[in-house]
Amino acid sequence: MRAKLKHSQNVLEGLVTGDFDKIAKGAQEMSLLSLAASWQVLQTPEYLDYSRKFRTAADALSEAAKKKNLDEATSVYNRVTLRCVECHKYVRGVRMANADR
Repeated sequence: MRAKLKHSQNVLEGLVTGDFDKIAKGAQEMSLLSLAASWQVLQTPEYLDYSRKFRTAADALSEAAKKKNLDEATSVYNRVTLRCVECHKYVRGVRMANADR
């Protein structure tokens, strides 16, 4: 998660400074992280779907940066953030349910 946050901060910096290369690179790094074995904290269909949605949003962010479309990149960055929050909420819920058993 810390690596993802670092890349997300780089994307945000790129958005506010108009640095499309920084946005694209940060988005690509986030997408690649979602494929790493260390990313796979659960093996449920729901978790795999959350990861896929995150990766799709990160890839769309990279594409918006490559097109140098700041408005689209900003909108998609919000979607990436939403995907992060949704997934972390799901993981916390599963872990809490497992802890209650």
